[in-house]
Amino acid sequence: MTREQYITLNRASGPNSSTKTEPFVKVIAAVATLGGLLFGYDTGVISGALLFMGDELHLTPFTTGLVTSSLLFGAAFGALLSGAFANAAGRKKIIIILAMIFAVGAAGTALAPNVGWMIFFRLILGVAVGGASATVPVYIAEIAPANKRGQLVTLQELMIVSGQLLAYISNAGFNAAWGGSETWRWMLALATVPAVLLWFGMMFMPDTPRWYAMHGRLAEARRVLERTRAREDVDWEMEEIEETLAEEEDRGKVGLRDLAKPWLLKLFFIGIGIAVIQQTSGVNTIMYYAPTMLKAVGMSTNAALFATIANGAASVLMACVGIWLLGKIGRRTMTLIGQFGCTFSLLFIAAVSFFMPETVNGQVDALRGYLVLLGMLMFLSFQQGFLSPATWLLLSEIFPTRLRGVFMGSAIFAMWIANFLISLAFPMLLASVGLSGAFLSFALIGILSGIFVIRCVPETRNRSLEQIEHYLHDWLSNDDDERQSLAAVKRQAAGH
Repeated sequence: MTREQYITLNRASGPNSSTKTEPFVKVIAAVATLGGLLFGYDTGVISGALLFMGDELHLTPFTTGLVTSSLLFGAAFGALLSGAFANAAGRKKIIIILAMIFAVGAAGTALAPNVGWMIFFRLILGVAVGGASATVPVYIAEIAPANKRGQLVTLQELMIVSGQLLAYISNAGFNAAWGGSETWRWMLALATVPAVLLWFGMMFMPDTPRWYAMHGRLAEARRVLERTRAREDVDWEMEEIEETLAEEEDRGKVGLRDLAKPWLLKLFFIGIGIAVIQQTSGVNTIMYYAPTMLKAVGMSTNAALFATIANGAASVLMACVGIWLLGKIGRRTMTLIGQFGCTFSLLFIAAVSFFMPETVNGQVDALRGYLVLLGMLMFLSFQQGFLSPATWLLLSEIFPTRLRGVFMGSAIFAMWIANFLISLAFPMLLASVGLSGAFLSFALIGILSGIFVIRCVPETRNRSLEQIEHYLHDWLSNDDDERQSLAAVKRQAAGH
């Protein structure tokens, strides 16, 4: 294909591009993304709960890391398992089951009598978090019309950071209202409320037209389209779904031979890299351990909890900005801005922590704590406004349709494993090298990640999924051709 064939100025393809979104689609997205809200709340609430549970559960730096990261380890496997089960049982049914797991996990962590049970129920909760991260975007993408798919899928990212903000507000609220050693139990128990709402709401939602059609339930697929599409689009989209399913059936199941093709193997590792560098920026060390770090630089418990609300508010605001920017700036450009902006912010935090004195005239230096908070806000502005939204959208776009489930599941699995390892190691890293050393380490990794983006991440803006597949096939295959030609020239020169 020529460059002109790779690029289109259309923002959405098909007849849906000019039709108004049916209200029922927005209702479906609002209910389903409660899974994202739970994702955010359950990953964010631990930051405040750790300040209160340490004495009762006798936490050490190692067990603190385990309590935090056990959820992430469970999430890695929840993401892998949910994809396979969602194809068989349906996206709707899996989300309902995940809602029940969310409720059980939240109640279990709130009632945990010791650190062993806490880690166990955090693992259970992680299965739900990982399942939601993999299933909810697919559910929305398959049920939304083409012209609103990007906006509604990225709503999941907004709900995740909104859930984290809700966690920070509730942490500060519970501490201000009650305080005491049992405060952490109420913080964790609150997550049962949106879990019940998700379970109840999804009982009244349909499954996706594509899933119904995959299982031969064409009449039900049409009924869902009639409720979620303009009348003139129903026949066209139903025909497209049937044609696509027929083509996939002709191709047969994906085999190892497909995965062994050099261009696909390179694309697979590019996807893994995109997913992992979103975590190696260190974002979740700030989301999970911000109050702990702010206390370490001189803030009181109450001040640290309320300061963390600023982190959550910045994340929500910048997630909204990021969703808007995706229509204005290329994905690769956003990833680069986010990566180097995060790295600069990490260097700023490291410098403040290292060079500023801990005390002034015998008193804790409050300015040091607030400058560290400023660095965190700068970091989250680049992470949530640029790096995170571009990451999720790139992962949903770069993989070929036939292999998207396999590659996407693997990339999300790698993302959660990276998150797990970083969150497990961070308390021990903080104890051994301090705040400045820990963030300097992440900054150095950030420089390497920026080089990876420059060399390996493609631009996908203004290209249809089919055009992206052709473009990446040609680009990655040409790399192989060039290497083979260069090797042949060298062999020929050596022969002379």
